[in-house]
Amino acid sequence: MRFVLAFILAMLPALAFGQTLDAVKTRGFLRCGSTEALAGFSQVSPEGLWSGFDVDMCRAVAAAIFGDPNRVEFISLAGKSRFAPLQNGEVDIMARNAPWTMGRDTGLEVRYVGTTFYDGQAFLIRNHGGVISALDLKDVSICAIRGSNHLANMRNFFFLGQVDYTEVLYEDDNDLITAYRTGLCDVVTDDATRLYAIRDALGDPTGHRILPERLSKEPLGPVIRTGDDQWRNVVTWVIYAMINAEELGVSSHNIDTMAAADNPAIRRLLGLDGDFGASIGLSPTWARNIISTVGNYGEIFDRNLGSSSTLKITRGRNALWNKGGLIFAPPIR
Repeated sequence: MRFVLAFILAMLPALAFGQTLDAVKTRGFLRCGSTEALAGFSQVSPEGLWSGFDVDMCRAVAAAIFGDPNRVEFISLAGKSRFAPLQNGEVDIMARNAPWTMGRDTGLEVRYVGTTFYDGQAFLIRNHGGVISALDLKDVSICAIRGSNHLANMRNFFFLGQVDYTEVLYEDDNDLITAYRTGLCDVVTDDATRLYAIRDALGDPTGHRILPERLSKEPLGPVIRTGDDQWRNVVTWVIYAMINAEELGVSSHNIDTMAAADNPAIRRLLGLDGDFGASIGLSPTWARNIISTVGNYGEIFDRNLGSSSTLKITRGRNALWNKGGLIFAPPIR
């Protein structure tokens, strides 16, 4: 009897959360956990309006389910407690800057469903002095977070290059901004996403450069609970649909025109041939709803992070696979 009780208790999370899509449909809106303080990825206006790259990922899921990207409730998640609200069912999906690692993917009862942004540790430096590469750095003072992986990666980088430098260590990312702005260090090291946010916060983006080298791999993407394959399929294929749309040249601006095309891949994507939504519990026009209201992957990147944003992040490794990047999606067929 004790063994049976233990087994039932162990299965409760799976039983409780195994039908996420049905629960979201019944509730009438999606619950998305994100951060409200990372420029370009997730931020909240004084009026309480959420925007950003990660925010749009959640809006795309809502558009796929309801045909309406605004049927989302956003819940701000703090750094160290960001996974608990997902585990206990407070949110249906987490879309924030928590890099995909084996420990998180296998030890927290959560699953990463795909990479939407390839991040990595980098260096931020003032745009003068002729430094265009991390290999040019020498005899500089570098701000970093005490006890972080960034610090270990930096030490290894300079040890291999046998370069002298000075560490200026702090406890919080906000300290890095203040120290760098006031000249307490020449360089800042952190994930590139945060460095772009720091550069934006300085108010003079052209006066600062993020060097091209990356000291680590930090893949980012939406996270869900384990134990619900249908929900994993929904969120994963929402991402893939946006990527496929960009590759096929289908955007929110030309979707009506492209719907008249004879291209079989476009017709499958837009639900004109076959019903690929049925297998994951969605309508035939699920992907068309995403593209028409939120956009394809390239549109989301451009308006939040790229040339149409204040961050001006180049696509780089986040370009499509056929344009020299790592962004890739299986076909819909």
